[in-house]
Parts: sequence; structure tokens; C-alpha cells
Amino acid sequence: MSFYLAAAAAILAAASSTDAFAPATYSRASTALRSTDEFVVGILGDLHMDPRKMEDYGTGRSHFLPIFEEAKSKHGNVALVSLGDLGESKSVRPEETSELFAGTTECHTMAAEFLGSFGVPYDVVGGNHDLEGLDEFETDKENLDMYLKVHNKETPYFSRQVADKTLLVGMGSTLFRDAVYTSHEVTIDQEQIDWFENLVKTHPAEEGWKVFVFTHAPPNGSGLRVLQENHVVNGCCWLNHSNEKQCKKFIELVREHRCIKAWFSGHFHLGQDYQDSITFPTIDPKDGPYPNRGSCVFAQTSVMRAGTSRDGRQQSRLIRGNKDGFEICTVDHQKDGKIRLDATISYKGDTNEVGVYAHEDEAYDHDSYFKVYAPCAGDKLHPPDDGFRRYNSDGNIEPFDIEADTVAWWYMSCGRALGMLNGNLIEYDSSTLAPLGLVVGADELVGKKIGVINSGLDADTCEMMMDEVEGMEGADCAALAGDLREQAVVLLDKKTMQVTVVQPNEDGSYWRKIVRNKMVRMKEVRRVKAAKIWAADLLGLEDDSEAKVVSSWGPYTTTSGTAKKTSVPGLTAPSAL
Repeated sequence: MSFYLAAAAAILAAASSTDAFAPATYSRASTALRSTDEFVVGILGDLHMDPRKMEDYGTGRSHFLPIFEEAKSKHGNVALVSLGDLGESKSVRPEETSELFAGTTECHTMAAEFLGSFGVPYDVVGGNHDLEGLDEFETDKENLDMYLKVHNKETPYFSRQVADKTLLVGMGSTLFRDAVYTSHEVTIDQEQIDWFENLVKTHPAEEGWKVFVFTHAPPNGSGLRVLQENHVVNGCCWLNHSNEKQCKKFIELVREHRCIKAWFSGHFHLGQDYQDSITFPTIDPKDGPYPNRGSCVFAQTSVMRAGTSRDGRQQSRLIRGNKDGFEICTVDHQKDGKIRLDATISYKGDTNEVGVYAHEDEAYDHDSYFKVYAPCAGDKLHPPDDGFRRYNSDGNIEPFDIEADTVAWWYMSCGRALGMLNGNLIEYDSSTLAPLGLVVGADELVGKKIGVINSGLDADTCEMMMDEVEGMEGADCAALAGDLREQAVVLLDKKTMQVTVVQPNEDGSYWRKIVRNKMVRMKEVRRVKAAKIWAADLLGLEDDSEAKVVSSWGPYTTTSGTAKKTSVPGLTAPSAL
């Protein structure tokens, strides 16, 4: 055990009511059931453990120990689940090394010892930082193999029977270096998705099964709105966020299989005092449209350590359940472990449940609190919300002014949904209306007008125009026109009278997948640093920070069908505006 691990263990032992910091070994198949229906589950959000800052972890554990001891004496059906992101994504020895702590063997060994010291069986799901051992491991597979071994896991997923016909089920992220876009997207691989689908099919609600799901990030369609803005605009908010088909799969399974009773997630480092941190499968029709979330309650989980909180909260979750339903509670680590009832969920037969909030929304204004505007399309009983923009008789959306607080959204003819959020143009999922990502930033949009116009042409006019466009001669305009109305999203700068066309991506989506894999970005940063040193030496500069270095990227900067230029207007070449 390293000096840091030994010091951390000592701090935890001192902060705890127990005399030892020694992990116990438990079977993952099931808890030793003593009573058929009662159970208790502790849920820990993003730990981001730092061996230099262990006091909050010792305090947090001391809050859970009496809860678990009482449950063990009553019925014995007790378990602990960690939602991942186990280590600090920084160097914990900056004077010695720049190596990130997250994802390393040392990190996972410390986390395993901590989680194993609660005296109950524990399970963990991988988060977006848990394979970040970049200096220690060359591949995601090598990193994942170590993670599984240290936590005594055979697979990234788990299933544990905690009570009679009650399963705890988890799935973990398996990509970091090989991520197509941002490395901080939580990616559940296809093998796990197939396993999960088979599990819910073979444990139907009609036979009395109840499944509680745990993942690091929530699924698209959860309805959770206490989010971090950076997760929304950078495409790492939901499970498998950048894969359209997989991203929708989880909520489709929830809607189809009513054995799924609850789904817990972390990822956002925000507290549990907001009602939007828990969503119910049904609501009173007088309060709004049917949410279409099966029989599942979704709940967000906060953090234990003060330094990782984005709104000042330090909280964990607690489930107390039996045959009639379950309670979702908060364990407040800033209030000596006080247990607060947040919601009570009652089973109404095997395929339905009803939830009731136990307290008022305690949200307050805070820069880190990002309550996402969620468009509402309505249903047979309710019209769309006031932000919904309708097309005029010409099939256009009249241009309107954009300010930071503008509320507006609409469907494109292709089915894509776009709307305004804090001055940004955002794409929303067409089915769940959950935010997918940034299309145009507020820095480029606020103060301008935006509208939607028809851009489709009849075949004869199209042919004439296309023959004048380089690279498009002889285009099959009849096929291009098709049966679907073509549209263009346009921006108008009222000062310069410049019009910008917002082009969709090749797959038809609009949100910009502009954040790349962390490995790629690290290499790019090193290239820029090397270029600065080279320029300083070549130009005789006193400091490399004086060197003016920019980067250029592909792949597309023009509508031309012939690649003649690679310059970036306004950056590596004069601006066209």
C-alpha cells in the first residue's frame, strides 16, 4: 500500500465508528436474504477520491454505518452501489508527476478499500473518468481489465437480488481512449445493452419482478432537468449520447418493460434538494401531459466530498423498500447524516406505481445550477407549451429576435426538434424532447434574428441552378427534391445584414459534435506547445508564450465539390465577413 493509500485508510478509520478499514468480500449473486421483501440500498454519487482530502469520505461513511447496521439487524437485505467516477481527474502529487489519479490502479485500489469498508456488499458502475489511467495503460481494454479485477467484477454490468423478486442492476462505461467524440460521454457497449434487454424480458413485471437500475449518467428521456450546461452542449449528458439509436434504446426499454421501477444516476455533481432531481412515471393530467416513462422513477444523486460539489450540496441517496413500494431518501453529509424523505413510491399492481414528493423544491439561484428548459409537445388533453413556434401559410417560421432569455422551439419537416436555451440554439430529441447538444452558441446568436424557410426546389429549377454550382453538375434533382419538404434554418445579423445558413450534419442531425476524444486533444495541445517553442527559438522570442500559434482543422469549410483550399476564414485566412 502506498503512502497515500495508507494515510487515507488511517483518516477513514479515525473518522469512522469502526476500528478497522478492511474491505469484506461478498458474492455478487445475491444478498443473504433473511426477510422476503424489505431491503435497504445506499447509493453514492461521483466520489472523485483524492488521497489528500479524505476527511469527507470518512464522515460520509460514518453516516451510513448505523443505517446499515440497523437494516442488517432487522432483515439483512442491505447493499451499497457506487455510481462511478471514483478518482480525482487531476494529479494528486503535482510536485512529482502530472499523471491523472482517476483510472489508475492506485485509484481503484483505494476506492475498492473504501467501498468494501461499509460492511455490506457493494457494486460499482464505471463512469466517464474510471478508464482515465492514460499514463499507466495504453488501451481501454487494459484499463477496464484492471478495474474489473480490483473491484472483483467479472463484467462491467452487474445484477444482484437484494430481496424477493427485487434486482439491483447496473451498467458501466467502457470507452475513453476509443471514444468517437468526447471521452466524457458515458458509453454502454452493445453487449451490455443486449444483456440488459434480455434481463428485463426474462424478469417481467407480470411475474412480480422489480428492477432498480444504476448507471453513471441518466438515459435520454429520464426527464431530469437539474443538469450541468457543459454536459448538455458538449454531448455527454445522456447514456450513449452521440449514438442516436443506442441513446434512445434505454427509454424504449423502460417504456416497454414495467418491471423497471427506478433508475439512479450521478454525473452532474448537483444536489438532491430540487424536485427536478426526481421524476415520476405518471403525473396528474391536470398538471400536464403524460410523461411516457413506463413505470420508472428517475433520480439524480449528489456527491460526498465538498470539493467535488457544483452547488455546495454534499448528499447521497438511500432506498428503503418492501412489497408495497419504496422510499427515496437523502443522506445529508452537511447535517450530520440527517435522513430526509424525498419521495414515496407506491406500487399499484405489478405494472404501475405512483410517486409523491415529500418536500417542496429547495432550489436557489446559483451559477452552477442549470435548470434546462424542456419543450412540451402536449397530448390529446394539452396543447404544446407557449414556446412552440408554428409555421405560417407559406410553410415558413417568421424570423424573430433572439435574446438570452428567449423561449422558443419547433419541429423541422424532417422531424428534428430545435429550440432556444439561454441564448443558444439547441437540438432536442424528437421523441423525448431532451436536449441533445449545441447548434449555434449564444455568442454568435444573441442579438440576431432566426427563422426557418423553404429551400426545396422543383426539378426543373433545381437542374438549372445546380448546373451553375461547381461539382454539382448533372445532379439528380428529382431525387434530391423527394417527398420531404426541404428547409433551411437562417440567421440574420441586423447590423451587417449578413445571413448565415445553419447547415445540418450529414446524418441529418443539427447539434455540433465539436468536442473530440481526450487523447486526440492532448496530442493537439502538445503539438501547439511544440510549435510555440519552435517559433520562439526561430524568431528569437524571450518567452514561448509570445508566439502566435493557431490550429486548423477539417473536414468541411465550404460547399464546393472541389477541395482547393484548407484555410479557415478569420483564423488562418482573411474573414469573408
